[in-house]
Amino acid sequence: MWATQNPEFMPERVTVDTLITARWVVPVEPEGVVLDRHGIAIRDGRIEAVAPIEELEARFEARDRIALGGHALIPGLVNLHTHAAMTLLRGLADDLPLMDWLKHHIWPVEMKYADRQFVLDGTLLACAEMLKGGVTCFNDMYFFPESAAEAVLACGMRAALGIIVIDFPTAYAADPDDYLHKGLALRDRYRGHSHLFFCAAPHAPYTVSDKAFGKLVTFAEQLDLPIHIHLHETDDEIRGSLAQHGVRPIQRLQGLGLLGPSLVAVHMVHLNPSEIELVAQQGCHVAHCPSSNLKLASGIAPVHQLLDRGVNVGLGTDGAASNNRLDLFEEMRLAALLAKAASGKADTLPAHAALRMATLNGARALGKDGLFGSLVPGKAADIVAVDFSAIELAPCYDPVSHLVYAAGREDVTDVWVAGRRLVRQGELATLDENELRTRAAEWREKIRIADRGSGSAG
Repeated sequence: MWATQNPEFMPERVTVDTLITARWVVPVEPEGVVLDRHGIAIRDGRIEAVAPIEELEARFEARDRIALGGHALIPGLVNLHTHAAMTLLRGLADDLPLMDWLKHHIWPVEMKYADRQFVLDGTLLACAEMLKGGVTCFNDMYFFPESAAEAVLACGMRAALGIIVIDFPTAYAADPDDYLHKGLALRDRYRGHSHLFFCAAPHAPYTVSDKAFGKLVTFAEQLDLPIHIHLHETDDEIRGSLAQHGVRPIQRLQGLGLLGPSLVAVHMVHLNPSEIELVAQQGCHVAHCPSSNLKLASGIAPVHQLLDRGVNVGLGTDGAASNNRLDLFEEMRLAALLAKAASGKADTLPAHAALRMATLNGARALGKDGLFGSLVPGKAADIVAVDFSAIELAPCYDPVSHLVYAAGREDVTDVWVAGRRLVRQGELATLDENELRTRAAEWREKIRIADRGSGSAG
Protein backbone atom coordinates (compact mmCIF):
# COMPACT_ATOMS: atom_id res chain seq x y z
CA MET A 1 0.00 0.00 0.00
CA TRP A 2 2.79 2.40 0.96
CA ALA A 3 4.60 1.84 -2.35
CA THR A 4 1.60 2.90 -4.45
CA GLN A 5 1.33 6.17 -2.45
CA ASN A 6 5.02 7.07 -2.62
CA PRO A 7 5.82 8.98 -5.85
CA GLU A 8 9.26 7.37 -5.99
CA PHE A 9 7.63 3.97 -6.42
CA MET A 10 4.72 4.96 -8.69
CA PRO A 11 4.87 3.20 -12.07
CA GLU A 12 5.40 5.50 -15.04
CA ARG A 13 2.14 6.43 -16.75
CA VAL A 14 1.77 5.26 -20.34
CA THR A 15 0.68 7.75 -22.98
CA VAL A 16 -2.28 6.68 -25.13
CA ASP A 17 -4.15 8.45 -27.89
CA THR A 18 -7.63 8.37 -26.37
CA LEU A 19 -9.20 7.51 -23.05
CA ILE A 20 -12.99 7.02 -23.05
CA THR A 21 -14.76 6.57 -19.73
CA ALA A 22 -18.41 5.63 -19.37
CA ARG A 23 -21.12 4.48 -16.99
CA TRP A 24 -20.96 0.99 -18.50
CA VAL A 25 -18.78 -1.00 -20.87
CA VAL A 26 -20.41 -4.03 -22.50
CA PRO A 27 -17.45 -5.93 -24.00
CA VAL A 28 -19.48 -8.89 -25.41
CA GLU A 29 -16.48 -11.01 -24.46
CA PRO A 30 -16.60 -12.47 -21.85
CA GLU A 31 -20.19 -13.40 -22.58
CA GLY A 32 -22.85 -11.80 -20.39
CA VAL A 33 -20.52 -9.30 -18.71
CA VAL A 34 -21.39 -5.66 -17.99
CA LEU A 35 -18.60 -3.53 -16.55
CA ASP A 36 -19.71 -0.72 -14.27
CA ARG A 37 -17.87 2.63 -14.35
CA HIS A 38 -15.18 1.42 -16.71
CA GLY A 39 -13.37 2.90 -19.64
CA ILE A 40 -11.24 2.08 -22.67
CA ALA A 41 -7.71 3.22 -23.47
CA ILE A 42 -6.83 3.41 -27.17
CA ARG A 43 -3.38 3.49 -28.74
CA ASP A 44 -2.53 3.25 -32.44
CA GLY A 45 -6.09 2.33 -33.34
CA ARG A 46 -6.19 -0.62 -30.93
CA ILE A 47 -7.69 -1.20 -27.52
CA GLU A 48 -4.85 -0.90 -25.02
CA ALA A 49 -6.92 -1.62 -21.91
CA VAL A 50 -10.45 -2.01 -20.58
CA ALA A 51 -10.49 -1.28 -16.85
CA PRO A 52 -12.17 0.62 -14.01
CA ILE A 53 -11.99 4.38 -14.45
CA GLU A 54 -9.71 4.91 -11.44
CA GLU A 55 -7.24 2.34 -12.73
CA LEU A 56 -7.16 3.85 -16.21
CA GLU A 57 -6.56 7.33 -14.82
CA ALA A 58 -3.68 6.02 -12.74
CA ARG A 59 -2.08 4.05 -15.57
CA PHE A 60 -2.51 6.28 -18.61
CA GLU A 61 -1.88 9.79 -19.83
CA ALA A 62 -4.27 10.49 -22.71
CA ARG A 63 -3.95 13.03 -25.50
CA ASP A 64 -7.74 13.03 -25.82
CA ARG A 65 -9.99 12.24 -22.86
CA ILE A 66 -13.73 11.75 -23.31
CA ALA A 67 -16.01 11.32 -20.29
CA LEU A 68 -19.43 9.82 -21.06
CA GLY A 69 -20.97 9.44 -17.66
CA GLY A 70 -24.44 8.36 -18.82
CA HIS A 71 -23.42 6.11 -21.70
CA ALA A 72 -22.81 2.47 -22.47
CA LEU A 73 -19.84 1.58 -24.67
CA ILE A 74 -20.40 -1.40 -26.97
CA PRO A 75 -18.48 -2.91 -29.89
CA GLY A 76 -19.19 -1.50 -33.33
CA LEU A 77 -22.19 -3.21 -34.90
CA VAL A 78 -21.61 -5.52 -37.88
CA ASN A 79 -24.25 -5.49 -40.63
CA LEU A 80 -23.78 -8.99 -42.03
CA HIS A 81 -25.85 -8.47 -45.18
CA THR A 82 -26.80 -5.41 -47.17
CA HIS A 83 -26.81 -3.86 -50.63
CA ALA A 84 -25.59 -0.42 -49.62
CA ALA A 85 -26.06 1.39 -52.94
CA MET A 86 -29.74 0.40 -52.99
CA THR A 87 -30.33 3.06 -50.36
CA LEU A 88 -31.12 5.25 -53.36
CA LEU A 89 -34.10 2.93 -54.04
CA ARG A 90 -35.55 3.24 -50.53
CA GLY A 91 -39.35 3.11 -50.80
CA LEU A 92 -39.36 2.83 -54.60
CA ALA A 93 -41.89 -0.02 -54.81
CA ASP A 94 -43.18 -1.14 -51.45
CA ASP A 95 -45.72 -3.78 -50.44
CA LEU A 96 -45.07 -6.16 -53.33
CA PRO A 97 -44.04 -9.85 -53.49
CA LEU A 98 -40.30 -10.41 -53.89
CA MET A 99 -40.18 -11.48 -57.53
CA ASP A 100 -42.72 -8.85 -58.63
CA TRP A 101 -40.70 -6.23 -56.77
CA LEU A 102 -37.45 -7.40 -58.36
CA LYS A 103 -38.58 -8.08 -61.94
CA HIS A 104 -40.89 -5.11 -62.48
CA HIS A 105 -39.25 -2.39 -60.42
CA ILE A 106 -35.80 -2.96 -58.95
CA TRP A 107 -34.05 -4.77 -61.81
CA PRO A 108 -35.35 -2.43 -64.57
CA VAL A 109 -34.22 0.66 -62.65
CA GLU A 110 -30.85 -0.93 -61.94
CA MET A 111 -30.37 -1.80 -65.60
CA LYS A 112 -30.93 1.84 -66.49
CA TYR A 113 -29.11 3.65 -63.70
CA ALA A 114 -26.79 1.36 -61.69
CA ASP A 115 -23.37 2.70 -62.65
CA ARG A 116 -20.25 3.82 -60.81
CA GLN A 117 -21.77 7.14 -59.71
CA PHE A 118 -25.01 5.51 -58.56
CA VAL A 119 -23.05 3.06 -56.41
CA LEU A 120 -20.76 5.74 -55.01
CA ASP A 121 -23.60 8.07 -54.05
CA GLY A 122 -25.84 5.29 -52.76
CA THR A 123 -23.07 3.73 -50.68
CA LEU A 124 -22.06 7.08 -49.20
CA LEU A 125 -25.68 7.64 -48.20
CA ALA A 126 -25.80 4.16 -46.66
CA CYS A 127 -22.53 4.68 -44.80
CA ALA A 128 -23.86 7.89 -43.28
CA GLU A 129 -27.01 6.13 -42.08
CA MET A 130 -25.15 3.13 -40.73
CA LEU A 131 -22.45 5.11 -38.95
CA LYS A 132 -25.00 7.30 -37.19
CA GLY A 133 -26.70 4.08 -36.08
CA GLY A 134 -23.53 2.50 -34.67
CA VAL A 135 -22.64 0.21 -37.59
CA THR A 136 -18.88 0.15 -38.12
CA CYS A 137 -18.65 -2.70 -40.65
CA PHE A 138 -21.00 -4.01 -43.34
CA ASN A 139 -20.99 -7.00 -45.67
CA ASP A 140 -21.99 -5.72 -49.09
CA MET A 141 -23.20 -7.37 -52.27
CA TYR A 142 -23.62 -5.09 -55.27
CA PHE A 143 -22.32 -4.03 -58.67
CA PHE A 144 -19.34 -1.69 -59.11
CA PRO A 145 -17.69 -2.61 -55.79
CA GLU A 146 -14.83 -0.27 -56.67
CA SER A 147 -17.22 2.63 -56.05
CA ALA A 148 -18.32 1.06 -52.77
CA ALA A 149 -14.65 0.83 -51.80
CA GLU A 150 -14.22 4.53 -52.56
CA ALA A 151 -17.16 5.37 -50.32
CA VAL A 152 -15.91 3.21 -47.46
CA LEU A 153 -12.45 4.75 -47.56
CA ALA A 154 -13.93 8.25 -47.72
CA CYS A 155 -15.96 7.78 -44.53
CA GLY A 156 -13.51 5.63 -42.57
CA MET A 157 -15.65 2.61 -41.71
CA ARG A 158 -15.05 -1.04 -42.68
CA ALA A 159 -16.68 -3.25 -45.31
CA ALA A 160 -16.52 -6.70 -46.78
CA LEU A 161 -17.14 -6.18 -50.48
CA GLY A 162 -18.70 -8.84 -52.65
CA ILE A 163 -16.98 -10.29 -55.69
CA ILE A 164 -20.41 -10.59 -57.23
CA VAL A 165 -21.33 -13.32 -59.71
CA ILE A 166 -24.61 -13.47 -61.58
CA ASP A 167 -25.50 -15.09 -64.88
CA PHE A 168 -27.07 -12.16 -66.68
CA PRO A 169 -25.24 -9.11 -68.06
CA THR A 170 -25.39 -5.69 -66.43
CA ALA A 171 -23.67 -2.37 -66.95
CA TYR A 172 -20.96 -3.70 -64.63
CA ALA A 173 -20.06 -6.97 -66.36
CA ALA A 174 -21.00 -9.07 -69.37
CA ASP A 175 -20.94 -12.63 -68.00
CA PRO A 176 -19.83 -14.66 -64.94
CA ASP A 177 -16.20 -14.70 -66.06
CA ASP A 178 -16.22 -10.93 -66.44
CA TYR A 179 -17.74 -10.47 -62.96
CA LEU A 180 -15.10 -12.73 -61.45
CA HIS A 181 -12.23 -11.07 -63.30
CA LYS A 182 -13.25 -7.57 -62.19
CA GLY A 183 -13.96 -8.58 -58.61
CA LEU A 184 -10.69 -10.44 -58.20
CA ALA A 185 -8.73 -7.52 -59.67
CA LEU A 186 -10.31 -5.21 -57.09
CA ARG A 187 -9.49 -7.67 -54.33
CA ASP A 188 -5.87 -7.73 -55.46
CA ARG A 189 -5.79 -3.94 -55.46
CA TYR A 190 -6.86 -3.67 -51.83
CA ARG A 191 -5.38 -6.89 -50.51
CA GLY A 192 -4.30 -6.48 -46.91
CA HIS A 193 -6.17 -3.20 -46.38
CA SER A 194 -7.35 -3.00 -42.77
CA HIS A 195 -10.75 -1.51 -43.67
CA LEU A 196 -11.57 -3.43 -46.85
CA PHE A 197 -11.87 -7.17 -47.28
CA PHE A 198 -13.69 -9.37 -49.73
CA CYS A 199 -16.22 -12.17 -50.09
CA ALA A 200 -17.11 -14.29 -53.08
CA ALA A 201 -20.71 -13.22 -53.67
CA PRO A 202 -22.83 -15.35 -56.00
CA HIS A 203 -26.21 -13.63 -55.93
CA ALA A 204 -28.52 -16.64 -55.41
CA PRO A 205 -29.01 -20.22 -56.61
CA TYR A 206 -31.67 -19.09 -59.09
CA THR A 207 -29.36 -16.55 -60.78
CA VAL A 208 -26.08 -18.52 -60.92
CA SER A 209 -25.34 -21.63 -63.00
CA ASP A 210 -23.50 -24.74 -61.85
CA LYS A 211 -20.59 -23.81 -64.09
CA ALA A 212 -20.25 -20.34 -62.55
CA PHE A 213 -20.56 -21.78 -59.05
CA GLY A 214 -17.75 -24.21 -59.83
CA LYS A 215 -15.35 -21.46 -60.87
CA LEU A 216 -16.27 -19.31 -57.91
CA VAL A 217 -15.73 -22.12 -55.40
CA THR A 218 -12.28 -22.76 -56.83
CA PHE A 219 -11.25 -19.13 -56.38
CA ALA A 220 -12.82 -18.90 -52.91
CA GLU A 221 -10.89 -21.94 -51.73
CA GLN A 222 -7.60 -20.76 -53.23
CA LEU A 223 -7.92 -17.26 -51.76
CA ASP A 224 -9.61 -18.24 -48.48
CA LEU A 225 -12.64 -16.06 -49.15
CA PRO A 226 -16.00 -16.27 -47.39
CA ILE A 227 -18.93 -17.03 -49.73
CA HIS A 228 -21.87 -14.66 -49.32
CA ILE A 229 -25.16 -15.80 -50.93
CA HIS A 230 -28.95 -15.44 -50.65
CA LEU A 231 -30.32 -18.89 -49.81
CA HIS A 232 -33.73 -20.38 -49.00
CA GLU A 233 -35.32 -16.93 -48.86
CA THR A 234 -38.72 -17.84 -50.34
CA ASP A 235 -40.93 -20.81 -51.14
CA ASP A 236 -40.75 -19.83 -54.82
CA GLU A 237 -36.97 -20.24 -54.77
CA ILE A 238 -37.31 -23.78 -53.46
CA ARG A 239 -40.07 -24.75 -55.88
CA GLY A 240 -38.03 -23.39 -58.79
CA SER A 241 -34.98 -25.38 -57.76
CA LEU A 242 -36.98 -28.58 -57.46
CA ALA A 243 -38.44 -28.03 -60.92
CA GLN A 244 -35.13 -27.13 -62.58
CA HIS A 245 -32.57 -29.19 -60.67
CA GLY A 246 -34.62 -31.86 -58.91
CA VAL A 247 -33.30 -30.89 -55.48
CA ARG A 248 -33.76 -28.09 -52.97
CA PRO A 249 -31.25 -25.22 -53.27
CA ILE A 250 -29.18 -26.17 -50.24
CA GLN A 251 -28.79 -29.73 -51.54
CA ARG A 252 -27.63 -28.36 -54.87
CA LEU A 253 -25.06 -26.13 -53.17
CA GLN A 254 -23.84 -29.06 -51.10
CA GLY A 255 -23.25 -31.05 -54.26
CA LEU A 256 -21.32 -28.11 -55.73
CA GLY A 257 -19.06 -27.82 -52.69
CA LEU A 258 -20.32 -24.51 -51.30
CA LEU A 259 -21.37 -25.67 -47.86
CA GLY A 260 -18.76 -25.28 -45.15
CA PRO A 261 -17.27 -22.85 -42.61
CA SER A 262 -16.72 -20.20 -45.32
CA LEU A 263 -20.42 -19.97 -46.26
CA VAL A 264 -22.46 -16.95 -45.12
CA ALA A 265 -26.01 -17.94 -46.05
CA VAL A 266 -28.44 -15.03 -46.08
CA HIS A 267 -32.08 -15.33 -44.96
CA MET A 268 -32.41 -19.13 -44.55
CA VAL A 269 -36.12 -18.75 -43.87
CA HIS A 270 -37.38 -22.05 -45.24
CA LEU A 271 -35.40 -24.89 -43.69
CA ASN A 272 -36.49 -28.36 -42.72
CA PRO A 273 -34.93 -30.20 -39.75
CA SER A 274 -32.45 -32.13 -41.88
CA GLU A 275 -31.24 -28.90 -43.51
CA ILE A 276 -30.75 -27.25 -40.12
CA GLU A 277 -28.70 -30.26 -39.10
CA LEU A 278 -26.69 -30.06 -42.33
CA VAL A 279 -25.92 -26.37 -41.80
CA ALA A 280 -24.75 -27.12 -38.27
CA GLN A 281 -22.61 -30.06 -39.30
CA GLN A 282 -20.96 -28.08 -42.09
CA GLY A 283 -20.19 -25.10 -39.83
CA CYS A 284 -22.02 -22.60 -42.05
CA HIS A 285 -22.89 -19.10 -40.88
CA VAL A 286 -26.32 -17.48 -41.26
CA ALA A 287 -27.14 -13.80 -41.84
CA HIS A 288 -30.58 -13.24 -40.32
CA CYS A 289 -32.52 -10.31 -41.80
CA PRO A 290 -35.78 -10.19 -39.85
CA SER A 291 -37.16 -6.84 -41.11
CA SER A 292 -36.64 -7.64 -44.78
CA ASN A 293 -38.08 -11.13 -44.38
CA LEU A 294 -41.20 -9.70 -42.74
CA LYS A 295 -41.65 -6.84 -45.20
CA LEU A 296 -41.39 -9.11 -48.24
CA ALA A 297 -43.57 -11.74 -46.53
CA SER A 298 -40.78 -14.27 -46.98
CA GLY A 299 -41.41 -15.75 -43.54
CA ILE A 300 -39.65 -16.11 -40.21
CA ALA A 301 -36.29 -17.86 -40.10
CA PRO A 302 -35.98 -20.73 -37.56
CA VAL A 303 -33.28 -18.87 -35.64
CA HIS A 304 -33.99 -20.56 -32.32
CA GLN A 305 -33.47 -23.97 -33.92
CA LEU A 306 -30.26 -22.85 -35.63
CA LEU A 307 -28.93 -21.46 -32.36
CA ASP A 308 -29.89 -24.63 -30.51
CA ARG A 309 -27.72 -26.57 -32.97
CA GLY A 310 -24.79 -24.21 -32.42
CA VAL A 311 -24.99 -22.39 -35.77
CA ASN A 312 -23.33 -18.96 -35.78
CA VAL A 313 -26.06 -16.43 -36.62
CA GLY A 314 -25.35 -12.76 -37.32
CA LEU A 315 -27.72 -9.93 -38.20
CA GLY A 316 -28.21 -8.06 -41.45
CA THR A 317 -30.53 -5.34 -42.62
CA ASP A 318 -30.66 -6.32 -46.29
CA GLY A 319 -30.85 -3.28 -48.58
CA ALA A 320 -32.84 -0.16 -47.74
CA ALA A 321 -35.03 -0.93 -50.76
CA SER A 322 -36.55 -3.88 -48.88
CA ASN A 323 -36.29 -2.89 -45.22
CA ASN A 324 -36.40 0.28 -45.46
CA ARG A 325 -33.83 1.07 -42.75
CA LEU A 326 -30.20 0.16 -42.18
CA ASP A 327 -30.84 -0.07 -38.46
CA LEU A 328 -29.25 -2.90 -36.47
CA PHE A 329 -30.89 -1.80 -33.22
CA GLU A 330 -34.23 -2.58 -34.85
CA GLU A 331 -32.91 -5.90 -36.15
CA MET A 332 -31.69 -6.90 -32.68
CA ARG A 333 -35.09 -6.22 -31.15
CA LEU A 334 -37.01 -7.96 -33.92
CA ALA A 335 -34.71 -10.97 -33.90
CA ALA A 336 -35.15 -11.44 -30.16
CA LEU A 337 -38.95 -11.01 -30.27
CA LEU A 338 -39.47 -13.26 -33.29
CA ALA A 339 -37.33 -16.02 -31.82
CA LYS A 340 -39.39 -15.95 -28.63
CA ALA A 341 -42.67 -16.05 -30.52
CA ALA A 342 -41.54 -18.80 -32.90
CA SER A 343 -40.16 -21.00 -30.12
CA GLY A 344 -42.91 -20.32 -27.60
CA LYS A 345 -40.22 -19.68 -24.98
CA ALA A 346 -39.63 -16.26 -23.47
CA ASP A 347 -36.03 -17.12 -22.58
CA THR A 348 -35.08 -17.82 -26.22
CA LEU A 349 -32.50 -15.38 -27.61
CA PRO A 350 -31.98 -13.17 -24.53
CA ALA A 351 -30.64 -9.64 -24.85
CA HIS A 352 -26.96 -10.54 -24.44
CA ALA A 353 -27.26 -13.11 -27.24
CA ALA A 354 -29.00 -10.60 -29.52
CA LEU A 355 -26.21 -8.07 -28.96
CA ARG A 356 -23.64 -10.75 -29.71
CA MET A 357 -25.43 -11.53 -32.99
CA ALA A 358 -25.10 -7.86 -33.98
CA THR A 359 -21.40 -7.69 -33.11
CA LEU A 360 -19.11 -10.66 -32.55
CA ASN A 361 -21.17 -13.21 -34.50
CA GLY A 362 -21.09 -11.03 -37.59
CA ALA A 363 -17.34 -10.53 -37.26
CA ARG A 364 -16.89 -14.28 -36.85
CA ALA A 365 -18.91 -15.02 -40.00
CA LEU A 366 -16.53 -12.78 -41.94
CA GLY A 367 -13.47 -14.37 -40.36
CA LYS A 368 -12.62 -11.10 -38.61
CA ASP A 369 -13.49 -11.86 -35.00
CA GLY A 370 -9.80 -11.57 -34.16
CA LEU A 371 -9.89 -7.95 -35.34
CA PHE A 372 -13.23 -6.57 -34.13
CA GLY A 373 -16.61 -7.56 -32.70
CA SER A 374 -15.80 -7.25 -28.99
CA LEU A 375 -14.05 -4.81 -26.67
CA VAL A 376 -10.94 -6.63 -25.54
CA PRO A 377 -7.29 -5.48 -25.44
CA GLY A 378 -5.50 -5.99 -28.72
CA LYS A 379 -8.55 -5.68 -30.94
CA ALA A 380 -9.32 -2.68 -33.11
CA ALA A 381 -10.95 0.22 -31.30
CA ASP A 382 -14.29 -0.04 -33.11
CA ILE A 383 -16.52 1.41 -30.41
CA VAL A 384 -20.04 2.82 -30.16
CA ALA A 385 -21.30 5.08 -27.37
CA VAL A 386 -25.03 4.86 -26.58
CA ASP A 387 -26.55 7.61 -24.43
CA PHE A 388 -28.99 6.38 -21.78
CA SER A 389 -30.03 9.84 -20.55
CA ALA A 390 -33.26 10.11 -22.58
CA ILE A 391 -36.44 10.07 -20.50
CA GLU A 392 -37.65 7.16 -22.63
CA LEU A 393 -34.83 5.05 -21.20
CA ALA A 394 -35.46 5.73 -17.52
CA PRO A 395 -35.01 3.85 -15.27
CA CYS A 396 -32.30 1.40 -16.29
CA TYR A 397 -31.92 -1.87 -14.41
CA ASP A 398 -29.99 -3.74 -17.11
CA PRO A 399 -28.10 -1.79 -19.82
CA VAL A 400 -28.01 -4.77 -22.20
CA SER A 401 -31.77 -5.20 -21.94
CA HIS A 402 -32.08 -1.50 -22.75
CA LEU A 403 -29.76 -1.80 -25.76
CA VAL A 404 -31.95 -4.49 -27.32
CA TYR A 405 -35.48 -3.66 -26.18
CA ALA A 406 -35.60 0.08 -25.43
CA ALA A 407 -32.76 2.09 -26.98
CA GLY A 408 -32.48 2.91 -30.68
CA ARG A 409 -30.05 4.25 -33.19
CA GLU A 410 -31.14 7.77 -32.24
CA ASP A 411 -29.37 7.22 -28.89
CA VAL A 412 -25.96 6.67 -30.54
CA THR A 413 -23.82 9.74 -29.94
CA ASP A 414 -20.26 8.74 -30.84
CA VAL A 415 -18.60 6.12 -33.03
CA TRP A 416 -14.95 5.19 -33.40
CA VAL A 417 -13.38 2.94 -36.02
CA ALA A 418 -9.76 1.97 -35.44
CA GLY A 419 -9.69 4.68 -32.79
CA ARG A 420 -10.80 7.39 -35.21
CA ARG A 421 -13.89 9.31 -34.13
CA LEU A 422 -16.28 9.19 -37.11
CA VAL A 423 -19.38 10.35 -35.26
CA ARG A 424 -18.99 13.10 -32.67
CA GLN A 425 -21.98 13.95 -30.49
CA GLY A 426 -24.36 12.76 -33.18
CA GLU A 427 -22.65 14.54 -36.06
CA LEU A 428 -20.75 12.86 -38.88
CA ALA A 429 -17.08 13.82 -38.90
CA THR A 430 -16.13 12.56 -42.37
CA LEU A 431 -19.27 13.01 -44.49
CA ASP A 432 -21.29 16.08 -45.47
CA GLU A 433 -24.96 15.36 -44.77
CA ASN A 434 -26.23 18.30 -46.81
CA GLU A 435 -24.29 17.16 -49.85
CA LEU A 436 -25.66 13.63 -49.46
CA ARG A 437 -29.23 14.96 -49.24
CA THR A 438 -28.71 16.92 -52.45
CA ARG A 439 -27.36 13.88 -54.30
CA ALA A 440 -30.22 11.70 -53.05
CA ALA A 441 -32.79 14.24 -54.26
CA GLU A 442 -31.18 14.35 -57.71
CA TRP A 443 -31.30 10.57 -57.99
CA ARG A 444 -34.91 10.50 -56.86
CA GLU A 445 -35.97 12.72 -59.75
CA LYS A 446 -34.28 10.40 -62.26
CA ILE A 447 -35.47 7.14 -60.73
CA ARG A 448 -39.11 8.06 -60.15
CA ILE A 449 -39.48 8.78 -63.87
CA ALA A 450 -37.84 5.49 -64.84
CA ASP A 451 -40.08 3.39 -62.62
CA ARG A 452 -43.13 2.53 -64.74
CA GLY A 453 -44.59 -0.02 -62.37
CA SER A 454 -46.79 0.61 -59.36
CA GLY A 455 -46.32 4.35 -59.20
CA SER A 456 -45.19 3.96 -55.60
CA ALA A 457 -42.19 6.25 -56.18
CA GLY A 458 -44.76 9.05 -56.47
